[in-house]
Amino acid sequence: MQPKRTTGRDIRRKNRSVLLSELYFHGPLSRLELAERTGLSPATASNVTADLIDERILVEAGRVESDGGRPRVLLRVDPEFGHVIGVVVAETDIRVELFDLAMTPLAELVSPLVVPASGRLDPDAVADLIVDAVRDVIAVAEVPEESVLGVGVGVPGIVEQGFTVLVHAQTIGWDAVPLARLLRERGLKMPVHLENGAKTLGQAEMWFGAGRGAGHAVIVLVGTGVGAAVVTNGVTYQGTSSSAGEWGHTTIVYGGRDCRCGAKGCLEAYIGAQGVLDRYRKARRGREIPGDDEILQFQSLLDASARSNVAADLLDETADLLGAGIANLINLFNPERVVLGGWTGLALGKRHLPRIRESARENALPHPYGQANIELCTLGEGAVALGAATLPVAALLAGATPVRKSSVGSAASESVATEVA
Repeated sequence: MQPKRTTGRDIRRKNRSVLLSELYFHGPLSRLELAERTGLSPATASNVTADLIDERILVEAGRVESDGGRPRVLLRVDPEFGHVIGVVVAETDIRVELFDLAMTPLAELVSPLVVPASGRLDPDAVADLIVDAVRDVIAVAEVPEESVLGVGVGVPGIVEQGFTVLVHAQTIGWDAVPLARLLRERGLKMPVHLENGAKTLGQAEMWFGAGRGAGHAVIVLVGTGVGAAVVTNGVTYQGTSSSAGEWGHTTIVYGGRDCRCGAKGCLEAYIGAQGVLDRYRKARRGREIPGDDEILQFQSLLDASARSNVAADLLDETADLLGAGIANLINLFNPERVVLGGWTGLALGKRHLPRIRESARENALPHPYGQANIELCTLGEGAVALGAATLPVAALLAGATPVRKSSVGSAASESVATEVA
């Protein structure tokens, strides 16, 4: 296959992406600073920023004195240029948040899910809830629908990217579910971007949190399920079919506990909330754990550890296994940073981070362990929704066809026809 010839349009799009990204992450900046930081000529930087100002993506943000010349005008991305929505499909609820382009949260809704005994979520019911919640959050925020540049959706399991984006999530009973198409069929007109929840968490932490500035990092999500986002040279590794990062389904105990995926001895069966609570019930000889849901039950376990050796020993063992799992990531990927997130991961990490680090040290090769810092997620439990909302922002920064405020609706409809992901 012959390499694709680079066109003038490709060059303009690349220049646009470079400048817009620099301003988004490091602005406000002057045109001269933009040229110096991006390596573009002052003339190119001036021409591209003029186009972006005309499109109302950029606005002036004051002036700074220059050496011997006129004050320089500072530019920044206009937070009010548009809005983005992040959706998280969890195993018990759907969370929807609306942000401006500065990622300031403007509205949030949580819709509980009715989970049948089989554990399988009905894809049509989930799609109905997402569309209703997206419309409701737009109404709550009192922003025009045409200002929404896109909707990012974080889901459990594997997201197979392609013209038709398919979700494979064994833990909720989904096999090749075309979720983006289901949303479009229900009248959702803005572009939809789908990604695995651990990867949306990873993007949030890399952009705004504990991963910022790292070129090689692993962001781990420990909740009911367990996953990871592997970042190499600033890019999330996807694998052949976008399934890379299923860290929770690596084997930690050969022939061990049954996992929800059907295998035995998976890491998720030991450190995921469901696995931890099941082990605690067995340690309690079958007695139920106080609390109406997993989060409250896990809190009961944490509280009990102050007075119960059974609870304390189980949490110590869980921290040790989590550290061993992190050691595997360190040996495999040689990251400079490992960021622990997810509600279960944060609950464990806030109490047992030194023990987790020590277990990782004992189980990792000395040299790569010495190069890696193990830190907690800094964006909190809502980072998955924030990360989902960054998906349409990433599309904007990538230099796709500019979206003008006067034509957001028509551009969105065209993009959705190709199932943006």
